[in-house]
Amino acid sequence: MALTLRSPTSFINLKDTRSFKAVDEVSSMVCFAQMRPSCRLKAKSLMQGTQLLQEKTLNLEDRRNDKWEKLHGRTEAHGKNDSRNVPVFVMLPLDTVSLGGHLNKPKAMNASLMALKSAGIEGVMVDAWWGLVEKEGPSKYNWEGYAELVKMVQKHGLKIQVVMSFHQCGGNVGDSCSIPLPPWVLEEISRNPDLVYTDKSGRRNPEYVSLGCDSLAVLRGRTPIQVYSDYMRSFRDRFQDYLGDVIVEVQVGMGPCGELRYPSYPESNGTWRFPGIGEFQCYDKYMRASLQASAETLGRTNWGISGPHDSGQYNQFPEDTDFFRRDGTWNNEYGQFFLKWYSGMPLEHGNRLLAAAKGIFQGTGAKLSGKVAGTHWHYRSRSHAAELTAGYYNTRHQDGYLPIARMMGKHGVVLNFTCMEMRDGEQPGHANCSPEGLVRQVKMATKVARIDLAGENALERYDEGAYAQVLKTSQSDSGNGLSAFTYLRLSKRLFEGENWRHLVGFAKACRKVAGSQDFQRATQAERIFMLDS
Repeated sequence: MALTLRSPTSFINLKDTRSFKAVDEVSSMVCFAQMRPSCRLKAKSLMQGTQLLQEKTLNLEDRRNDKWEKLHGRTEAHGKNDSRNVPVFVMLPLDTVSLGGHLNKPKAMNASLMALKSAGIEGVMVDAWWGLVEKEGPSKYNWEGYAELVKMVQKHGLKIQVVMSFHQCGGNVGDSCSIPLPPWVLEEISRNPDLVYTDKSGRRNPEYVSLGCDSLAVLRGRTPIQVYSDYMRSFRDRFQDYLGDVIVEVQVGMGPCGELRYPSYPESNGTWRFPGIGEFQCYDKYMRASLQASAETLGRTNWGISGPHDSGQYNQFPEDTDFFRRDGTWNNEYGQFFLKWYSGMPLEHGNRLLAAAKGIFQGTGAKLSGKVAGTHWHYRSRSHAAELTAGYYNTRHQDGYLPIARMMGKHGVVLNFTCMEMRDGEQPGHANCSPEGLVRQVKMATKVARIDLAGENALERYDEGAYAQVLKTSQSDSGNGLSAFTYLRLSKRLFEGENWRHLVGFAKACRKVAGSQDFQRATQAERIFMLDS
């Protein structure tokens, strides 16, 4: 399972959902849910005890890694809790707009939006798929399905975040929705397979056009950056009356899953499995030419022949390889050269794409955001192997997220980060994970860069513990607090009694963020309301 991939879920079926029977019953569906207060109190007490034990364990580990944490700028929480509002958005299903370009199941969507509004949700997020909108040919755009959605969102008094999704949807484990890149782009890729990312074994990945050809006119006479810019300009012109009012944020997709990274851990056909280290994706001819040129500027021509020969395979662990092991070649002169170049390419890609987006959307009132992946496995190892193959030069000795935050800050862009719901104690020990440590580091990077930080959950979670962790993360007493949170994702399960109560309580707590206790009070208030009803 890819821990940062948005898993697809089709729209809720009103007939199949016991707690959401009809549009007219939206306002009353929470009131009739059944519950056992005594059982919930016992569960809550057990959860708090478990959390306390985990925190003690993590505090010991934190003291052991004090020197490393100082390098990455971690500070302990001594100040008061943040008391500002954190607006909550909910991601819509990946198939919100059909392959034919129309709004999928509009009646169900209308009922869902009505329910979200009643729950105190700020708005929704939707992917505007390149493979749907520019499907019919270069510069032939069809925004009609999205226009119908935006009008419906406005009718319910909600806001919307729109993702410029220049990546493929589908092809990973659990995906039930498949939206490839536009057919005319796939035709160009079939003629020139080097247009997509390639690993050392020659496997091609069609999720996203390789950033190695950003400035080359390889797409019917246009460069990929020009194609993305024209797409965003068309969106701006079509929705200019809604930007800044209903459409409050435009997230610019910059890689696989919309994230600024390489497709280093592809799940399709079982290529990668958690918690494998992944592989470097620098073997298309455009990336190799860039590597060769970079090596020649240093007078080390042999360094530009290929990527590291000793970096292992997708499903290996750091210590299985000479490159990523504790004292491996990742930290010698060659390794530092290669990783600086490899991580620098996405930074340049993001800089070019966000500069274009800034010029297009400046003055519209809509915020711009960019997404960074929460690659948290092997975070406790020295080399941070999984982050390195994804393009984040983050090691025991190197902060890989501050340069990204500063690049985004240059364009006034919000950094959106995943895995906000995860705790270290929930992860398998052999994977050397630390989502909490990673989130702390990114919070501090955005604070130093003076940019806003927004968050998402990486996995579909409905439990109190996940929501409480997000609220804890939302605090700004250690690094940046969250400026917004987007919940993954709208589905039939979300509207089931207990799950729905948790979302409502979470939304209430986020109106004045102060941590997990606020969430517990909010969910208790919901229970009292339900009992009195």
